[in-house]
Amino acid sequence: MTDPILRVDAVQKAYGSHKAIDGVSITVTAGERVALLGHNGAGKTTLMKMILGLTQPTAGRIEVLGHAPGSSVARRKVAWLPEHVVFNRSLTAAELMATFARLKGAPVRSNLDLLARVGLKDAVHKRVGTFSKGMRQRLGLAQALIGEPELLLLDEPTTGLDPVSRQSFYDIVEELAGRGVAVLLSSHVLTELEARTDRVIIMRAGKLVASDRLAELRGQVGLPVRIRLAVRPEAASSVAEQLGGERVNGHRVELLCRPEEKMALLSRITGFGRMVEDVEISPPTLEEIYRRLGGERPQ
Repeated sequence: MTDPILRVDAVQKAYGSHKAIDGVSITVTAGERVALLGHNGAGKTTLMKMILGLTQPTAGRIEVLGHAPGSSVARRKVAWLPEHVVFNRSLTAAELMATFARLKGAPVRSNLDLLARVGLKDAVHKRVGTFSKGMRQRLGLAQALIGEPELLLLDEPTTGLDPVSRQSFYDIVEELAGRGVAVLLSSHVLTELEARTDRVIIMRAGKLVASDRLAELRGQVGLPVRIRLAVRPEAASSVAEQLGGERVNGHRVELLCRPEEKMALLSRITGFGRMVEDVEISPPTLEEIYRRLGGERPQ
């Protein structure tokens, strides 16, 4: 097994008596997409700033590709896209990308491909001051990809993006992960993350409360599976009564069961034959899991 791209080992960050980060340990391996969740003040941004070397931990250790955060190797191999990107408004997209490429020691000739990749091919020579918020966010992603980073830190990266741009963004993240880039992504839009991350990390008040794949977290929290049936109207009351469910909107029946009871319940449902016209099965959502483990809905 190869060494992780990112290793955070028993890290603390204290401001006086307040511990913004309290004994957090995580790893992110090559090609892994990890969602970092938590309400405002949970410590997500503080953790990312320590990974970037912008602030130092009070205790514990962080390694990026085996090197200290902020070292020359780490700076070359880590990219960061913050929630609110701020660029020189008087520069064109091409000029801005050229500036960042020179700072990172990367070839300028790749910049046009990166801008096209994020949907800014037609805005290469437009001044950044004329960009919408969504365009600036896409420009931020393009500059983050300069120099082929091996670790990508994304803090609320889809803020300001329309649905099509959001889908395009996650397509790029999937492509990068397929090439071995490790991705640590913080977002409050939990519905976006369910099918687009490999593992979920949940923080609360500076502490790590969960770190696992979504399927395993579903098993840990003990939340029920929701089963919705489309039933012929004349049979809805009978089906609901026999299965112990709730009749909804006249011809629908909603049931809740423990995960281990799901197959037996489905077997009973098939016994109703044509009285049941459709079945929809919904396991606990990431938002429901977050509420159970994170303590509240993300802000």
